[in-house]
Amino acid sequence: MTAATTSKKLDWRASRHARHVVSQVFVYALLLAGSFVFITPLIWMFSTSLRPEWEVYTYPPKLFPNYWFWENYPEGWSSLIPFSTFLKNTLTITLFNVTGNLISCSLSAFGFARLHSRYRNVLFMLLLSTMMLPYEVTMIPQYVVFAKYLKWGNDFKPLILPAWFGWPFGIFLLRQFFMTIPFELDDAARIDGASTFRIFTQIMLPLVKPAMATVAIFAFVGNWNNFMAPLIYLNSMSKFTMALGLRLFQGQHATHNQHLLMAVSMVNITPILLLFFFAQKTFIRGVALTGIKG
Repeated sequence: MTAATTSKKLDWRASRHARHVVSQVFVYALLLAGSFVFITPLIWMFSTSLRPEWEVYTYPPKLFPNYWFWENYPEGWSSLIPFSTFLKNTLTITLFNVTGNLISCSLSAFGFARLHSRYRNVLFMLLLSTMMLPYEVTMIPQYVVFAKYLKWGNDFKPLILPAWFGWPFGIFLLRQFFMTIPFELDDAARIDGASTFRIFTQIMLPLVKPAMATVAIFAFVGNWNNFMAPLIYLNSMSKFTMALGLRLFQGQHATHNQHLLMAVSMVNITPILLLFFFAQKTFIRGVALTGIKG
């Protein structure tokens, strides 16, 4: 190899490395700009929650207050609206929903992915077709069934029991994960005398923990932020959720207490932020391995 050839190869490698560095800088700059756009409302909400009342409407607005009023948090939480009761109700509904979704979705997904049946694919397509229906279409029929025929008005049952009968998106996500597991594991377990239920509980469930965590996160966030269903079924303040409580506070005190509203809102979103912070690796892995990347 001549010196000229070696020099050309080194120049090509240097040029390739430079292009790679430029592309990486561009990608990270784009991600940084996008993250700034998305995180700005959160920063503004946090800064407003720490402002005194006279700084909320100052012009031009400042990103951070001159005085940090941490007293806004206990003052907003201990207002005339019982946020402690709302938090307890929200936790009750959300935890029961998450538990129901994990149990029902994992069982259904295991059946669609690992058990053989003549009509399995047809039933799965029918299940997926229900995902095309927005909640606004089924809202009134569900209310008629729950409130008129089952007499479940002003009760948590309409908000909890449907989760124990399956969630199409959760079933689809777990089914995709179950399909990636080699079927030889099932055959080996059956040769050793394992039943179908034992295969499901002792072999399959430990392998689908990332997908189960993803379903749990989606279910938690969806139920924690759910506003429409509690608004329809819950009438008494003692059974309100945090979403309804924030709307009630906004309607009664928003004119002069924006700082308190933002403080209570920050408390409301803290569990979701902590959940994503501590479970983001498991969540990303669960989404990536189920084949629904984008």
